[in-house]
Parts: sequence; C-alpha cells; structure tokens
Amino acid sequence: MTRTGSTMLALGTTAPEFSLPDVISGQIMTRDQVAGPSGLLVMFLCAHCPFVQHVNRELARLGRDYAGRGIGIVAISSNDAEAYPEDAPKGLRAQGAQHGFTFPYLYDETQEIARAYQAVCTPDYFLFDAEKKLVYRGQLDSSRPGNGIAVDGRDLRAAMDSVLAGTPVAEEQQASIGCSMQVEVKTP
Repeated sequence: MTRTGSTMLALGTTAPEFSLPDVISGQIMTRDQVAGPSGLLVMFLCAHCPFVQHVNRELARLGRDYAGRGIGIVAISSNDAEAYPEDAPKGLRAQGAQHGFTFPYLYDETQEIARAYQAVCTPDYFLFDAEKKLVYRGQLDSSRPGNGIAVDGRDLRAAMDSVLAGTPVAEEQQASIGCSMQVEVKTP
C-alpha cells in the first residue's frame, strides 16, 4: 500500500463523461444516468485498500442518507484486477453486498475514467453541482486507519448539504488520502 493524496482537480471542472459496467446490475451506466437533478458524487473506491475498508460503513450510510435527495452517487473502481484480484468485479460486488451499498459500483478496467477525473487514490471523492461543475474534491472526513478519529463523513456531508441548499461549498478543502491506484495522470 502506497499512501497517496488526491491530485485536487481544479474546482469548476466539468464532470467527465463515462460509460462503464455496473458490477451489481451488469448494466452499462453513464454519467448522465447516475447524476441527480442537484448534483453528482463520484467516488473512486476498491475492495482491497485499508483506507476504503476503514470507511465502507460510512459510505453505505451516506448512500442511504442521501438517496432520493437530488444528488446521484456512483462508485468507480479503476484498480488493476491482475495486481489486486479482490478488485475484480466479483470482489467489488461482494464488497457492495457486504456493506449494503445502494449506489451503482462501476468498473473502469482501462483506467481511462480515473485519468479523466485525475483520480489517483482510493478513496477519492468528486462532488459536482447541478451544472456538473466540480465544487468539492477532498476527504470524507479526518479519520484514517489507526488515527483514533471516528468516521463520520463530516467534510463530504457538509459539501453535499451545501449543494442541496444551493449555497457555496467552502473552497478550503483537505485532500483525500488513500492507496495509490498507480494511474498516470497528466496535470495541466
């Protein structure tokens, strides 16, 4: 596990389009299908990473708490399934079932979508507003495996609540920290 910080994609960036298979339903899903009328939360996750394992329950709770409120939520795994077999679709499906994920969980086998979002770690979170403009790219909260801080989703929930209220999201944002996806991302 290589501890990696998010690249902090520029605020205001338009959500890149995607068309990927959902490991749960088997259907191909697009950005516009999963986006809600108020926004879209794209989370880059995987099954093997201790940082994701640390927050799985909160991610499931987040999915339940925000269901039907106007922000579409989707998880994407871009990890190399040859290097990490538990991150193949079967393992991702098991992760979603074990933790009760209520959102689609897409598989980005080529890492093309991770590169488009400049996602480099798991977990990595990207919240877009109704116009699909990036308003938050940061941590779920300050909890990390072993640091003794409770997982509560505070930072991401505050950003989502701001989007739903139509108020600006705080521009001071802490980068997400997690396992490297070993994606080569070219930043401008």
